[in-house]
Amino acid sequence: MTFEEKLQAYAELAVKVGVNIQPGQYLLVNTSVDALDFARLVVKEAYKAGAGRVHVNFSDDEMDRAYFEHASDEEFNRFPEWVVRMRDELIERKGALLWIDAADPDKLTGISADRLATHQKVSGAALKNYRNAVMKDLIAWSIIAVPSQKWAAKVFPQLTAEEQVPALWDAIFNTVHIGEGDAVENWHQHVTNLESRAELLNNKKYAKLHYTAPGTDLTIALAPQHKWLTGGSKTPEGNVFIANMPTEEVYTLPMKQGVDGYVSNSKPLVYQGNIIDGFKLTFKEGKIIKAEAEVGQDLLQELIQVDEGSSYLGEVALVPHESPISASEILYFNTLFDENASNHLAIGEAYPTCLEGGRDLENGQLEALGANISVTHEDFMIGNGEMDIDGILPDGTVEPIFRKGSWAF
Repeated sequence: MTFEEKLQAYAELAVKVGVNIQPGQYLLVNTSVDALDFARLVVKEAYKAGAGRVHVNFSDDEMDRAYFEHASDEEFNRFPEWVVRMRDELIERKGALLWIDAADPDKLTGISADRLATHQKVSGAALKNYRNAVMKDLIAWSIIAVPSQKWAAKVFPQLTAEEQVPALWDAIFNTVHIGEGDAVENWHQHVTNLESRAELLNNKKYAKLHYTAPGTDLTIALAPQHKWLTGGSKTPEGNVFIANMPTEEVYTLPMKQGVDGYVSNSKPLVYQGNIIDGFKLTFKEGKIIKAEAEVGQDLLQELIQVDEGSSYLGEVALVPHESPISASEILYFNTLFDENASNHLAIGEAYPTCLEGGRDLENGQLEALGANISVTHEDFMIGNGEMDIDGILPDGTVEPIFRKGSWAF
């Protein structure tokens, strides 16, 4: 395939598989000016697929940074109502949401941790209805990515400036199964394979997981009603969409107060345009009681203090170390990709869909079943080739799930 053919296939994949646009459905696209050309392809594909109306919100790294640097404290502590209304109307119309990420991983480096945390709290509270719709899969949503020059330079510093963006394009195409055969059919097969893993885990109904690796000895309790899911999500109307492209994970939620021990990261965490790395988290009865980082200590502390739920876990995800993204040995400095190269956990909000009947429950009911509630949800990578994971059944029987970073069954 030529580069142009791959681009066209990617746009088609985002529309037909990512958000799986339906006839007459509205589509909101959030992206960067760096993705303008690709966004045009997506808009055309969406209308060709029958979308009713497509609206694109463009951002710019330098403009975003200007806001964080220069906006008044008064303005920083409120959120535009018109942005809330836009999201709410999309939800009311049962529309779809697509992010096309091209952000510079370092775009907010140097911004105070306090200001970043304030933004997280204010936006999280204002967009509560929207976050609920996304976390419960009430609307179709998907995140994909395209290269920008600054991001490509971060990933491939050893290459010349002219080589960096093409190299990142090639890497992205490989992660989303574009290049050989029909990309849409490739994805259907890929999701089927992931679902077979989820089915095996759901049949087991493990009570706990025990992780061991250098720098990690962690036990995570699972709710009796927990469900393992994959990247293939489904709206209440039954339309299947892929929330993350790429995706290599099967995931569920932990019991909020059932996490004990310590865990160390295996890849950097890019949080609000800053890097946190070399960190270790210690848990007692679910809560993070100690957080240490070699890089980004202040930001890590702010992250786990955004609200009460941000000091607890909300997601447990299994990804084999030999996954295609891990095998490429490329560090993307982008969670969308790096989390699919590694077992990972998430600080903050749990997905209600990971509980039987969870989509129909209110927050209080979800919490009673062990789900964590928060305005944040930040994945961090913990897996490596030395990680073992045991599943502990309700009767205490211990079974291997991962050995040396790979599936044991």
